[in-house]
Amino acid sequence: MIRAAIAGHERAKVADLLADADRLARLTLETGGLFFDWSKTHLDAALVGDFARLAEAAGLAAARDALFAGRVVNPSEDRAAEHPAERGEGAPESVARARQLHARMRALIDAIEAEAFGPIRHVLHVGIGGSALGPDLLIDALGRDAGRYDVAVVSNVDGAALEEVFARFDPSATLLAVASKTFTTTETMLNAASAVQWMAEGGSEDPYGRVVALTAAPDKAVAWGVDETRVLPFAESVGGRYSLWSSIGFPAALALGWDAFESLLEGAAAMDRHFRLAPADRNAPMLAAFADQYYAQVVGCETRAVFAYDERLRLLPAYLQQLEMESNGKSATADGRPLDRPSAPITWGGVGTDAQHAVFQLLHQGTHIVPVEFVAAIEPDHPLDEAHHRTLLTNCFAQGAALMTGRHSDDAARNYPGDRPSTTILLDRLDPATLGALIAFYEHRTFVNAVLLGINPFDQFGVELGKDIARSIASEGTGGFDASTQALIARAFGRS
Repeated sequence: MIRAAIAGHERAKVADLLADADRLARLTLETGGLFFDWSKTHLDAALVGDFARLAEAAGLAAARDALFAGRVVNPSEDRAAEHPAERGEGAPESVARARQLHARMRALIDAIEAEAFGPIRHVLHVGIGGSALGPDLLIDALGRDAGRYDVAVVSNVDGAALEEVFARFDPSATLLAVASKTFTTTETMLNAASAVQWMAEGGSEDPYGRVVALTAAPDKAVAWGVDETRVLPFAESVGGRYSLWSSIGFPAALALGWDAFESLLEGAAAMDRHFRLAPADRNAPMLAAFADQYYAQVVGCETRAVFAYDERLRLLPAYLQQLEMESNGKSATADGRPLDRPSAPITWGGVGTDAQHAVFQLLHQGTHIVPVEFVAAIEPDHPLDEAHHRTLLTNCFAQGAALMTGRHSDDAARNYPGDRPSTTILLDRLDPATLGALIAFYEHRTFVNAVLLGINPFDQFGVELGKDIARSIASEGTGGFDASTQALIARAFGRS
């Protein structure tokens, strides 16, 4: 559909497109403390117009209205997707409930700060997937100098991950946050049990008294041993990878302070309003998705690279990997038909300037065309010589320019073909509001891509198959498995 709709569009070189005096005005925009620049992509007015018509034909406006009204947008599970309500943009009753649950979370944080749980210096947050990636990103990006609590986020069931935290935390001064939407996630519950045991062995008389549960299944948390007053629920209609705005964000709110958490929500709400109200040709999530679809469907790019030129955003690529690939890595449409076009590209990336000395060789001279996204902040957040930040940003801008222009050489080994696309996102500064806006931008971009593809971005059944087989191995041994899997199990566990 997309390829056919724009098949006749001639692909000019980006450098030639930039000769248009109006290009910067049309393909840059500023909102919510973020500046977006698509001028180094192959988008032009005609392509944007074509994609806007495709979005209209795909029912984007109606789907967007349904998202913000709290209607069903996850048909396979017959659910709404109400993460916008957590920041005040949704059905009135859902917004009211989210505010009540936020107030409950704030009251518990106030109690912790007042030492109702005794002196707390450390917070151990166990979760996996969206229950870990979001809080980890927020705390790493914004909490380095907060000086409130030492927070560790553990997701991996590998015991080495917990042991590393146990070695530096005092069990008698640790609060344990257990984040699981269902409160049955195997890895999380095993890590939680080991953490409670460590606290008990470390001298805590009532380790469960220092456990906070973050879940959409409060009854299961109470049955596991958490007192009802320390259960922070969130709505079943809030998906895991969209949940950092809910009680899943508890460790971030505790580490950063409530004012910072509220600013995060407000920044995201500002992006929600922009997405709802801005026309297609001035709408950041829509323009980003148009570029994504052009490169995936027309050019045939199978990957998309994100490079944060800011050490504080080093976890952003990992966060986006789940958001984009778990949401849009589907092979069936929302109505159950086989998807007849490429789904989400593979998201990968790293941190500048480290990545320049690791993977940019392929980006500049490899045979793969990879759309690149640069994310940076204009203001630094350190007291060192300004040369550090100037060098960082200079490298960021230079890489985008070099990818576009290339450099001809008769020596094939030194020839740079150029015409390689990139987008740049500049934050005025990295603070809770701009980070909230940035994450909400990526959420809505993912949603627009899903609508254009005709898929449901809010289920994730592909995650379940491996879990089912792991449970079978744990309970049934090797019977019924292929020869290779049987041999691996026998070698590792001595089972036949």
